[in-house]
Amino acid sequence: MCMKKIAWITDSTAYITEDLKNNPDVYVVPLAIIFWDDVFEDGISLTTEELYKKINQSKTVPKTSQPAVGRFVELYEKLKGEYEHAIAVHISSKLSGTLDSSMSASNMAEFPVEFIDSKSMSYAITSLLKTGIALCEQGMDVKTIAQQLREDADKGENYILLGSLEQFYKGGRMSGTQYLLGNLLQIKPIIRINQNGEFEVFEKVRSEKKAIRRLLEMIQLAHDKQPLREVQIMHGNIEEKAVAFEKDIKSKFPDMNIVIGEISSTIAAHAGEGTLAVIWQNKS
Repeated sequence: MCMKKIAWITDSTAYITEDLKNNPDVYVVPLAIIFWDDVFEDGISLTTEELYKKINQSKTVPKTSQPAVGRFVELYEKLKGEYEHAIAVHISSKLSGTLDSSMSASNMAEFPVEFIDSKSMSYAITSLLKTGIALCEQGMDVKTIAQQLREDADKGENYILLGSLEQFYKGGRMSGTQYLLGNLLQIKPIIRINQNGEFEVFEKVRSEKKAIRRLLEMIQLAHDKQPLREVQIMHGNIEEKAVAFEKDIKSKFPDMNIVIGEISSTIAAHAGEGTLAVIWQNKS
């Protein structure tokens, strides 16, 4: 049992599993998605289904924005009356200013929070939250948990097959040259989030089939170093492809646990419908 009650704060780029959703000590602050003059809160006033529909109908690439500092201040003012301790795990600081907003709000509200830069997004954040909650249940103190999570943030791997090169480019996540080459040569780039928490083109392949094969090779390489217990497959409205990928993984690693989930609207706004990502946590 936790020695001290801890508030766990994250943002809407995380994949919120049922156990996290039902945990009264977990708080999710939504990022904003902007279509022209309309501003939506990720997962609250805009679902992924509605997002894809809007993009397809308007042919507009939406913008995203970190939560306002005031949104975090409001939360921290509320939490400091209920908790002595808090740990916040956010999307990579290289991909969003969310962590900065959260830190500023903590200072303004005079509420002490241990901050973790996930150096990633989606299920990588989920894994850190789940680990932290488990360590708390084992009786570990807040500072030690936070230190462990910072170390774990360096052990994640995240590879992405984009659903839309155009959205990724227009969202400022890819250079014009890379976009042009990808379109002209019909290249299917594998994007990864590197150890600094930044997007980079990991490899360029000519087809989705070859890209899937390469992702399987990457899982094999990681598994050969230290056996992986779990791999997560995140997708943008292509569950059938995620399930097919799961079967490919299971054929090689029958004992491996596979989690399938959807990317959040904020991530989908940049990566596009049809995105497929694979995430895992190395032991070292």
